[in-house]
Amino acid sequence: MYKTVTAEEALKVVKSNDRVYIQAAAAAPQSLVKALSARHEELRNVEVCHLHTEGVAPYADPIYKDSFHVNSFFIGKNVRHTLKAGNGSYTPVFLSELPRLFHQNILDIDVVLIHVSVPDRHGYCSLGVSVEATLAAVDNAKIVIAQVNPQMPRTHGAGILHVSEIDYFVEADEAIPEHHMAEPSAIESKIGNYVASLIEDRSTLQMGIGSIPNAVLTRLTNHKDLGLHTEMFSDGVIDLILSNVITGNYKKINRGRALSTFLIGSKRLYDYVDDNPFVEMRASNYTNNTSYIKQNPKMVAINSAIEIDLTGQVCADSIGSNMYSGVGGQMDFIRGASLSDGGKAIIALPSVTKSGISRIVPVLKPGAGVVTSRAHVHYVVTEYGIANLYGKTIKDRTKALVDIAHPDHREAIDKAYFDMIK
Repeated sequence: MYKTVTAEEALKVVKSNDRVYIQAAAAAPQSLVKALSARHEELRNVEVCHLHTEGVAPYADPIYKDSFHVNSFFIGKNVRHTLKAGNGSYTPVFLSELPRLFHQNILDIDVVLIHVSVPDRHGYCSLGVSVEATLAAVDNAKIVIAQVNPQMPRTHGAGILHVSEIDYFVEADEAIPEHHMAEPSAIESKIGNYVASLIEDRSTLQMGIGSIPNAVLTRLTNHKDLGLHTEMFSDGVIDLILSNVITGNYKKINRGRALSTFLIGSKRLYDYVDDNPFVEMRASNYTNNTSYIKQNPKMVAINSAIEIDLTGQVCADSIGSNMYSGVGGQMDFIRGASLSDGGKAIIALPSVTKSGISRIVPVLKPGAGVVTSRAHVHYVVTEYGIANLYGKTIKDRTKALVDIAHPDHREAIDKAYFDMIK
């Protein structure tokens, strides 16, 4: 049905000055990534672009800066060092719009590296745990190289490719990178309680990965008929689906299905989604399309931030001028939830950093990026309560945010803000 080659043979097609796109998150094809990196002596000025990826990224080592330059659409831990080292860049883009950069040839793709399930008897394989912009990259790349892995779950939805769409096949039987949830701390549990109190029965949820989303999910066991329309999810939703808390019966988009564009979690998650028609994987220009999101009644978007100022401006992608992560899909879902009938846009964060610095501040750090504007924010939640900013004046917002800041910082941030606006 298809002919396989070694990773080394397949990656010979990459030339100097090419642009290579790598499938995101837990689907980053490790064997292909390693084979590309191994060609560092032969290649020059290859741009390697991707969203956050799990696993190794040897091409991001600054010693290979003449061979590879990393272009991150969302900065992951394994490539964050490249921005300071000079062998990496960041391209701000909404996750909903990343496929457009490829479809409109704003960014030409020479080679795309993907990770697929074993083809079925009809010759179709699945992109498994990550679709995001990979379909757009496949449609527009000159060459498609696939790592074929029997451990890649076969997921339902739009991420299905026929073998005729793939130029090179590399067989590699290896485990999908796992992410295991830590138990929420006392602070995260308090935040989870507050957020859960805002969620009504028949709501549709969007949330990311991490201890706060996990804490929220553990407090929804008595809810009824929730839906899931998100850009990603992890293990925390499985038990809610199995106990019929998450049914999707009252969604307007993909009713009766859990919708996502990528997944990161444990082997339990990957086994659960394998050939499971309840889970539908779509490209990010579908999952993160505001015009679709807003059609779900009681859409609840739960996102986080690095810091938020007293007017409600949310910085979520940088620490001052130092880029840390990316725009991602926060604004896609904040806006979609805001426009939903009965929707709620929530920013949830601990009141202070691990070193005790307030994350509610009079003014954002110099150079900090505003991912979510003050006009978009509805609710801000810390372990000290809920601030509803929607429709509130700047003066009222300031009071509400000071009230949920850490008590040690309330007086200082309040005084600093009013000294600043005098």
